[in-house]
Order: sequence, then C-alpha cells, then structure tokens
Amino acid sequence: MDKVLMKYYLCPAYALEFTLGFLGNLVVVLGYPLCLKEWRSTNVYLYNLAVSDIICVSALPRLSYLYANSMEETSPVNCVLNRYILFVNMYSSVLFMALVSLDRYLLLCHPSRNHVFLTPRVAVLASILTWVFVNIEMTPLIYYAIKDNARTNGTKCHDFASLSQTWGFLGYSLGLTLVGYILPLVVLFWCTHKMALLLQTQGEIFKHRAMSFKRPLRIVQAAAYMFLLLFLPYHILRNIRILTQLLENKTCATDQIEAVYIVTRPMAYAHSVINPVFYFMMTDCFRELLLARFHQLRSRVTGICTKI
Repeated sequence: MDKVLMKYYLCPAYALEFTLGFLGNLVVVLGYPLCLKEWRSTNVYLYNLAVSDIICVSALPRLSYLYANSMEETSPVNCVLNRYILFVNMYSSVLFMALVSLDRYLLLCHPSRNHVFLTPRVAVLASILTWVFVNIEMTPLIYYAIKDNARTNGTKCHDFASLSQTWGFLGYSLGLTLVGYILPLVVLFWCTHKMALLLQTQGEIFKHRAMSFKRPLRIVQAAAYMFLLLFLPYHILRNIRILTQLLENKTCATDQIEAVYIVTRPMAYAHSVINPVFYFMMTDCFRELLLARFHQLRSRVTGICTKI
C-alpha cells in the first residue's frame, strides 16, 4: 500500500503542487518589486511568505520524480537538503501568516499606522528574526537526518517520521508541533477573535470604518482555518507514526497509520498553492498595479506584432 500511494498519489500530488504553487508565488516574488513603489509592513510579511512558499515547492519535483520511478534518494546531501528546505519553509509559512494577522489586528487598532510595529523597518526586522528562529528549530532535524543517512550508508532517505526510533526524537517532533505550529496558530485565531470583537464594538459607532475592515477579518479567518485543516492531520499522524515505531508492535493498524500519514503529507504542502490567493485579496493596490502592468505588456507586444 505504501509503494502504491507513493507512486500514484504522492507523485502526481507533488507535481501538481509544484506547478500551481511555483507559478502563483513567482507572480508575487517578481510582481511586488516591479509594482509596489511604497512597501507597507503587510507587504513585507507577504513577500517573505511568497519566498518561503516558492522555495518549499521547489523541493517537490525531486520527490515526485523519485516516487514516479520507485527510486530511493542515494545522495546524502540531497536527502538532508530536501528535508531541510521542506520543513524550514513549512514552519516559516505559518509564522509569517501569524505576523500578517497580528499586523491586521494592529492596523485595526491604529488605522493611521502610528504604531511602531506597523512600520516597514520593524517588519523587515521581524522577518529576519523569523527566519533565524525557524532555522534554529530545524537544527535537530539536520542532526537526525545526517545520523539516519550514516546508519543506512546513504542507501535510504527516510521521511520525517522515520528518521529515528528514539523517545528523544518523539520529544523533538512534539516540541516542534507545539512551538512551530500550535503557538502560531493560536496567534492567528487570537487575532481573528480580537478583530471580530473590535469590529462588533466599532460597528455600533463607526459603521463605515467597521465595514472597511470586515474583508481583512474574513481573509485572516480563512488563513487560520486553512492552516488548521491542512497542518493538523499531518502533525497528529506524524507523531502517532513515530510512537508506533517506538512501541515496535507491528500490526495491521500500524500499516494503516502509515498509509494515512502518507495521505496527509501533500496536504501539509498544499498551503503553498493556496497562499497566493491571500496576496491578491489583501492588497488591492498590488492587484490593480499588476493588471495595469499586464495590460501595458500586452499592448506593447500587440504593437510590435502589428509592425512586423
């Protein structure tokens, strides 16, 4: 069952996520510097989110190729690097979205942007600290991946849940789940709750001002539920999978757990495909400027073809 899922499920799923995620995030990575003359704190966070997502999906074609041909990754460097890229950018994505939600909440409280955390300079600093923090989180993962490669003499490249069968590794996985996923998710939901309360209060006094923030609230809420639905099954099954290997009790249920765990893996990377939608919904200015650039480019191409 595992081999069937890897070849006929993981392979096409990763290929599709790479195609859609790479194109969508590439538009943002190239479009922001070309279209936005004035960057705000939200733009800084969303740009880092797009960079994180495009790096994440760039690691998927290699996995898709290996699964399609039923091959093992025999290069220790590629094995460790691939795992590092996937998980650094998985956890940086949820952190940057948490920063976006916090930014929206502060903007609701300070619409004139007079709060220090709403300045682009602080946003850049927060982004740098986020990247540093996530890389520190991944340091044990690199250690376990290198150790696993040495144990198998570079003939096997295991997924996260199979890197080590020790209680310490289970503790690391649980800690990463708590710090890297649950806490940022709590921030996301806390911000949406606070925004909803503020809008409810202000709606009774300043109707037009409250209406202008309803769409950002819905977008942040959608992001929170997206990370809840896509990340939660993966993290639950990953930790259960590690635990079943520690118990060393091979049963039919163990195989079923591993199969369901495989199913949740592409779900965890699907956020890279969905995130570009938030870039266009949160920044009307960028969407309008991007469409204007596209029309200008099309007019130039049409003019050149007419002359030819």
